[in-house]
Amino acid sequence: MSEGQVFDIFVVGGGINGCGIARDAVGRGYSVALAEMNDFASGTSSGATKLIHGGLRYLEHYEFRLVREALMEREVLWAMAPHIIWPMRFVLPFHKGGIRPAWLIRLGLFLYDHLGGRKLLPATRSLNMRKDPAGKPLKPLFTRAFEYSDGWVDDARLVVLNARDAADKGATILSRHRVLGARRENGIWVIEVEDRANRSRKTYKAKMLVNAAGPWVDQVLSGAMGKNRAHNVRLVQGSHIVVKKKFDDPRAYFFQNPDNRIIFAIPYETDFTLIGTTDRDYKGDPKDVAISDEETDYLCACASEYFAEPVTRDDIVWTYSAVRPLFDDGASKAQEATRDYVLKIDQPEGGAPLLNVFGGKLTTYRRLGEHALEKIGETIGVKGTPWTGRSHLPGGEFQPTGYEGEVGKLKRAFPFLSDRHAKRLIRCYGTLAHTMLDSARTENDLGRHFGGTLYQTEVDWLIAREWATTAEDILWRRTKQGLFLSRDEAKGLEEYMDTARAA
Repeated sequence: MSEGQVFDIFVVGGGINGCGIARDAVGRGYSVALAEMNDFASGTSSGATKLIHGGLRYLEHYEFRLVREALMEREVLWAMAPHIIWPMRFVLPFHKGGIRPAWLIRLGLFLYDHLGGRKLLPATRSLNMRKDPAGKPLKPLFTRAFEYSDGWVDDARLVVLNARDAADKGATILSRHRVLGARRENGIWVIEVEDRANRSRKTYKAKMLVNAAGPWVDQVLSGAMGKNRAHNVRLVQGSHIVVKKKFDDPRAYFFQNPDNRIIFAIPYETDFTLIGTTDRDYKGDPKDVAISDEETDYLCACASEYFAEPVTRDDIVWTYSAVRPLFDDGASKAQEATRDYVLKIDQPEGGAPLLNVFGGKLTTYRRLGEHALEKIGETIGVKGTPWTGRSHLPGGEFQPTGYEGEVGKLKRAFPFLSDRHAKRLIRCYGTLAHTMLDSARTENDLGRHFGGTLYQTEVDWLIAREWATTAEDILWRRTKQGLFLSRDEAKGLEEYMDTARAA
């Protein structure tokens, strides 16, 4: 940053919305800076159910605009990042006397198939669960089901790849930098930022401020910007459990519960099943969110209503929880609050403009970014045109159906890789896996083995290219290898990271 530089846009928040807006803006020619107080995707954006989906259940709340936009985005995002996003089929079992009658489910799935410009994803079909393998893990009660398409995403990687691409295009990306204050001065924003690593402070200037702080959006308004008791978002806690694999089928399950809520059971990281989510209002500090005993029991009980083999606490290998900052529309129940996003400009006469971002979901982050750039253009002047719908995230420069081919290319280039290792590297890095492995010719060339399929070469890449500074960043956000490393192995990685930080 040159002395006295005034950025066009300063973004507060390094979740999916903040990083998506920064990437879109810098790609249009705006000068952009972004500050995230922790690691990228360390809040809401890595605590999702990890779906690129239209939101079948949102149809019950008549959110047709949101569902249509989300459905249309599924194949756009799949083409943008086929390494970290891929199609998944979902099995929705039902039985006579269930929560929702078959005709209502058929109607919802008909709308789902026809609202959103589906081209590559297969359509809905009916299943006889007595004959279909999807019926094997379930109780005999469930003899019929519907199967439909949605998508899966590695959510934390989606965020960091947006940040990486924004940086590659010229944005100033500040990980672990906390905004201490922002004030309007002579028609621009003056933003004071603290580097949390060394407590040093810098001042940045920008024509426009974008508040994309997620669960902290109201805190940013109340604290850093002097708004008293701002209340725009409803904090809703969603928790998940990861259990030992409950079924071998590559399809996921959509379970309906007697309380009208739904949960998913999804194949996860090859050896596990992901079960979630919960929906309950949250009143505490978002940084302290953690799954409760009540939520744990709820998820186990709901899944056990469907699986022939009950899900118990002994099955759980990991849990995670996050707070969703839903726009407060006055809905009476947490699960009924809108998942749509709301963008609001705050600009006193003659003052610097502020764009507040409320709500949103992973699937619609790119469209949210485009709508944000419309408002930015109206406020400080238009630059460029929409471009992200035809783009690729780093490593995603191959055809949506080309994953297996990319795995084959990597194995031919680096024949010492196991199938499991090669598949994971393509799922994480796509075509960039070749660049990361560089001139390695044997497994020894990958450096220290930390456990699982995690080696020093990858760790060093994540430190240098993806702002990773702690073992948690790597094990639970960048790679999910925390599921496979022992406690001692994870400690060894942490010690290595400590040394790297000190260097």
